[in-house]
Amino acid sequence: VQLQASGGGLVQPGGSLRLSCAASGFTLDYLNIAWFRQVPGKEREGISYIRRSDGSTYYADSVKGRFTISRDNAKNTVYLQMNSLKFDDTAVYYCAASRWYRSSWYDLSLYNYWGQGTQVTVSS
Repeated sequence: VQLQASGGGLVQPGGSLRLSCAASGFTLDYLNIAWFRQVPGKEREGISYIRRSDGSTYYADSVKGRFTISRDNAKNTVYLQMNSLKFDDTAVYYCAASRWYRSSWYDLSLYNYWGQGTQVTVSS
């Protein structure tokens, strides 16, 4: 069971990136998927979540209106479209999977599986 996060890179403020989280060894549509990010010296922050049962999506206030999470079950991949990127979005981004739903979807202890992280750098 593995998650592979990709799509990070260097982008200017106001630009866009799309991150991908591809799964192997299991089917993503049976799992709840979240994206987290972390900067050095800070806790890992939950930024977006897509619920398995009904596709409901959730966002941290810091990214609401700019980021969109989606899933493509045929490709066994979850995406995070990031628009209007800001300097503060610079971080390592991780995807994570959980078999269970909780309203506190941003709780790291909920997740059984983690991807390896992909670096996003917003810089002019």
